[in-house]
This record gives sequence, structure tokens and C-alpha cells, in this order.
Amino acid sequence: MKEVKTDICVIGGGSGGLSVAAGAVQMGAKVVLCEGGEMGGDCLNYGCVPSKAMIEASRVIYHTKKAHKFGIEIDGVQPDYKKVQQHVKNVIAKIAPHDSVERFEGLGVTVIKEYAQLVDRYTVKAGETIIKAKYIVLATGSQAKVPPIKGLDEVNYYTNENIFDISEKPQKLIVLGGGPIGVELAQAHTLLGCEVTIVEAFSDILSFADSDCRNVILNGFKELGINVVTNAKVQEIYKDNDTIYVKTDINVYSGTHLLVATGREPNIKKLNLEEIGIVHTEKGVTVDSSLRTNYKNIYAIGDIAGPYQFTHAAGYHAGIVIQNMLFKLPAKVGYKSFPFVVYTTPELAQTGMSISEAEKQSAKILTIDYGSNDRAQANLSTEGLVKVAVDKKGYILGATIVGESAGELINEWTIAIKNKFKIKQMTSHIVAYPTLSELNKRVAGSYFTPMLYSKKVKIIVRILLKIFGKRI
Repeated sequence: MKEVKTDICVIGGGSGGLSVAAGAVQMGAKVVLCEGGEMGGDCLNYGCVPSKAMIEASRVIYHTKKAHKFGIEIDGVQPDYKKVQQHVKNVIAKIAPHDSVERFEGLGVTVIKEYAQLVDRYTVKAGETIIKAKYIVLATGSQAKVPPIKGLDEVNYYTNENIFDISEKPQKLIVLGGGPIGVELAQAHTLLGCEVTIVEAFSDILSFADSDCRNVILNGFKELGINVVTNAKVQEIYKDNDTIYVKTDINVYSGTHLLVATGREPNIKKLNLEEIGIVHTEKGVTVDSSLRTNYKNIYAIGDIAGPYQFTHAAGYHAGIVIQNMLFKLPAKVGYKSFPFVVYTTPELAQTGMSISEAEKQSAKILTIDYGSNDRAQANLSTEGLVKVAVDKKGYILGATIVGESAGELINEWTIAIKNKFKIKQMTSHIVAYPTLSELNKRVAGSYFTPMLYSKKVKIIVRILLKIFGKRI
């Protein structure tokens, strides 16, 4: 056994682990990074990067479908599924060097290409190497959760981890699960020419979303011909020749391919948590507000530390633990202004408190339709809403946006909530015309409309004009 001593040992080479390793080593710490799988983790290889590459390809088809509305006739547009998948691989290949072993070794990180496990609170074993570390960061991410459905293990099914390996276009794709991954890939495949059915066990797809905003997505899916089945509990899956059948309590659905998108589960089984006494549940590692486990020198970040399983959450966590480990700053996580985006077309974005939760607290809900925006009219992208929740004192609680560029527009509200802005501060800045950003300013301004155009204000204005206005 080879023994290595270091300041920080990071277990997991996904987005969170890489952020910790790169940041810490460039600030002067000695860092060992252990990764037995692909550098870049789920995000680069199976998640964010490939899915968004495919989604952007599908959006080209989406826009060509409405080209005639602009007076442009486009004939003969046919997606080549094999070439789209090659595009996905090309994007991964272009980004991969940024996450590569070579780059991190060039920064000064000692990279061990082995899966690692904890030996004790200061010791990690990775292959034939023993690492002694002052601090340990667990950043092993998550994987697709496969439910125990009768017959599932007897058919060929896909998850986000291998759906991008298909070279021939699926003729009829059944998607189990109506969460973000399921709906994004369902719509992308529909636009690329597949017949798609979404089977969801609960009453709604994207169940976390505001109902008005969700309906915009659902209406778009209906126009595309996506068959959305809800309240359908899967009882059995079986195959007959080349056809896969999904039997639910309400009907049987058939397809040529099956995508399982029923959630995520943390990658913690290889870490040896129980043996050394680190508190955890089936949802992940239990951490405090500083992301420390019950051993104060061991941190957990990213998908295994919840509550949000997004790449930007892992990056945010990385900054928190670096501040705690290297500078002894009492940095703590806070999710009141946490944003996330579902990359359907149009996009669905949310930050802060959900609209439904804000309504329970008697918040005022401001709403504006994309159709009232000049840029949206010019773009022919009028299907969308901006909804903002404001408390009785005028503080912004949360926002949900569905529509073109929703993922970009949501950032203004994230900044506002983070900095505890009142709604008035969202009305006082100048916004370029014509832009979709005017939607944010106008919905904020609507908070004051009843007051500004009230009978009382009209009386005051008339009095002031009489007193101070020049006689003519």
C-alpha cells in the first residue's frame, strides 16, 4: 500500500468535487482527488451537457415549425438522429478537457483514478493507495433511480446514463416519470421525430410547478402530440418480439424503447459510511448548515447532500466548504433564493418560494403575460407567464417564469431575493427596449398600479396642479 498525506481529500470527480479541488489547490492547499469513473461526473457525461446539447438540436426543429409564421417557407427539414447523437458526443468532447485528469494534475491536484472509501475520519482508501487527510469532502453525486417494477429487469431500458448512446431513432418512446429529466427528453425526442408517451404515477407532470405555468408546458406538449398519461401506476413491464409493453392500473402502453426517469438516488454505497459511523439516510448524507457531517472534518456536497440535485447547487456547496475548511469562515448554505430551470421549450424557471407556498402565506401574486411584451410579439414567442410573490411589506418571496429565455430572466429575481430587495427596487432601473426583460420590470410595476391610478391619487394630482400650475 502506498500512503499519501494531504490537506484535503475529495472523493468524486463531478462538478462539486472538481470545484473544491480546483479552488483549494489554487489557494495553496494540498489536494488529492479520487474518481473511479468518468471525470466530470454525471453532468458532463450523462446529464446536463448531453441533454442540453440534444435539447438545443431539437429546438432547431421547433423554430423551423413556426418559420412560416414569419413568412419563411422551409422545406425538407429532416432531423438525422444519428448525427444529433454525434453532436452530443462532440459537445462532451469539447468540454471534457476542462474536467480532465491532465488539467487537474497541471493545477497541482494529485488525481487517483480509483473508487474510494472511508477507513476512518482521517483516512481514505483508493485502490492501492491510503490517503491521510486533514479534511475529507464527499462529492460522489447521484445516479438514476430504477424502481422495482415487475419485469423491468427483463427488458432493455434506458436511463439518462445511456440514452445518449442510441444511434438509431426510437420509433415509439415510452418515458416513465414526469419530472424534469423525463419531460425534457420526452419533448426533445418528439421534436426529433419520435412518437412519445409519458407515464406519470402522480396527478401531474412537473408537480412542483405553479399550475398556470405548468399548463403552458402541457398545452405545448399537446400541440406536439405528446401523450401525457397521469395517475397511472405501473404494474408490470414485458416484451413481445420488438415491442415493450407497460401495463398500468388504467391501460397498457406500447413502444419500441423505454426510458426510465423516475428520480435520482445518491451514490453512497461504496463510501463505507455505516462502518465508520457517518449519519446518513437513503436520500443521502446528513449534514449541518455548513455541510459538515457528524465528523466535523468530513463534508458532503452536491447531490448526496441535497436538497437540490443540480450542478449549480454542487458548485455553490463547493464555495461553502472551501470557506469553512481554508479560512474558518462560518459560511452556511441558504436556499431562499435558489434558482432552477426545466429546459423544455419554452423553459420553466423558478427561484425562491413557490407560488403555491406563497399563496398559503397570503402573499400578493403579480402576473404578466408574455403576449403583452413587444419583443415576444416580434419573436412570435407569446406563450408564457411571469408570476411573482410579494409579502405584505413589499419583499419579494419568489418567482416562477414560463416562456422563452425563462432561465435567463429568472436571474434578476434570484438577485433581488438574495439581496432582500423590495418590489419597488425592481421598478426603478432602466431596461433596454425591446427586450423580454421588460416583463420583469412591468410585472413589478403592476404592484403599484392600483395605488397610482386610484381615485385618491387623481384628487391629489388635481389639487397640486391647481396650486403650483401656471395659470393659462
